[in-house]
Amino acid sequence: MKAAEKTVAYFYDEEIGNFDYGGGNPMRPHRARLAYTLVDSYGLTKKMILQRPRPREFEELTVFHADDYINFLRGVTPNTVDENMTQLRRFNMGIAGEADCPVFDGMYEYCQTYSGGSVDGAAQLASGNAQIAFNWSGGMHHAKKAEASGFCYINDIVMAILELLKTYNRVLYVDIDIHHGDGVEEAFYLTDRVMTVSFHKYGEFFPGTGALDDIGYSKGKYYTVNVPLKDGMDDDSYRLLYEPIMQKVMELYQPGAIVMCCGADSLSGDRLGCFNLSLEGHSNCLEFLAKFNVPMLILGGGGYTLRNVARCWCYETGRMMGIDLPDGLPEKALDTFNMYLDTQRLRIAVSNMKNANERAELEAIKEIKAEVKVEPRQPGSAPGSAGGAPAPGPFPAANGSGGGAGPAAAPAADAAAATAAGGPTAAGMDWQPGQAGSNGGAAPQ
Repeated sequence: MKAAEKTVAYFYDEEIGNFDYGGGNPMRPHRARLAYTLVDSYGLTKKMILQRPRPREFEELTVFHADDYINFLRGVTPNTVDENMTQLRRFNMGIAGEADCPVFDGMYEYCQTYSGGSVDGAAQLASGNAQIAFNWSGGMHHAKKAEASGFCYINDIVMAILELLKTYNRVLYVDIDIHHGDGVEEAFYLTDRVMTVSFHKYGEFFPGTGALDDIGYSKGKYYTVNVPLKDGMDDDSYRLLYEPIMQKVMELYQPGAIVMCCGADSLSGDRLGCFNLSLEGHSNCLEFLAKFNVPMLILGGGGYTLRNVARCWCYETGRMMGIDLPDGLPEKALDTFNMYLDTQRLRIAVSNMKNANERAELEAIKEIKAEVKVEPRQPGSAPGSAGGAPAPGPFPAANGSGGGAGPAAAPAADAAAATAAGGPTAAGMDWQPGQAGSNGGAAPQ
């Protein structure tokens, strides 16, 4: 099936851009509004299924997250933070301007909305109503079962994967945000029903996890793939690693569906990032996987130079629809927001920053990671194949329930220890949250 023939669903709530973390926090939900405006200005919304997500309720959020954590999220407000300091520290949250995960007006509704888009997108794929689904407001890959982290409160990615596991035997998660996808990896560290692959900056950089030899544990051993990178990663170097590794993963793992976290903080010039990718280099990661004709859920993630985040996600929406958008931005987009007066063009220029990733190092990583050790699927047993019931869930059944995707993703002890509070932060970046207690410094997504 050609890209242009695939049915595309796009999830967007016009209210998402009204939420504000406050205190100068670099995470701006307004990004999703900017991206949608560009997508609409190019006329792409006329060629897709445009849907407003259904906000998820308490019972749905606690499919993964702990009850007491969700209870706290829906009850706390900026006016009650002073009387809830113990709970704030427990859940790794704080006050706007002092914490990476602050309490702000409408916080719970914001979480309900962005998580709804990801789960609805997964449901569209599982039902066969769409082959590609977008939720650019999602991709909150740092959130843990009972803890906020790195601007993330609800892990919509885990929730979406659990939805897909009701239909597909195996789901592949791929993360090209500059930060390690620690929350998703931790959730599925012990299972072979989800394979997580993360390409990220590693070494004195938030969240400090995702080493080359972190490969999963128990039944999930070899189903976690981490590709640690250094500053200045450019298009050619990224492609050198990404394509052979993902080719091998797809050949051996044969997932029924793919979920991608497409954080735009790996672009050149990002406020908190330190890679040097162009839109074309970033988009190539999505386009490469699209060639395998597996249903894809495409989510946002990090990205803190707002005008380039919107450009990236609009460009990738077009490319995944088989459309190469003109470089000159439509007048409608320029008239709506004055964000693009720098060049008035869609594509961005990369910088002349040094690529600290030596060719020999990249070749060594490629050689190690191209030797994926998962067992190939036998003929007729491809995950999610028609006529076969999904395999038992990836997590132990609770409260007497059986089968399915399981009621909750119990975090792996090993991964949980690796993401303990006080790990490395993004030193030298311009986001300074101040004295945030256990939040421990800058935590860009």
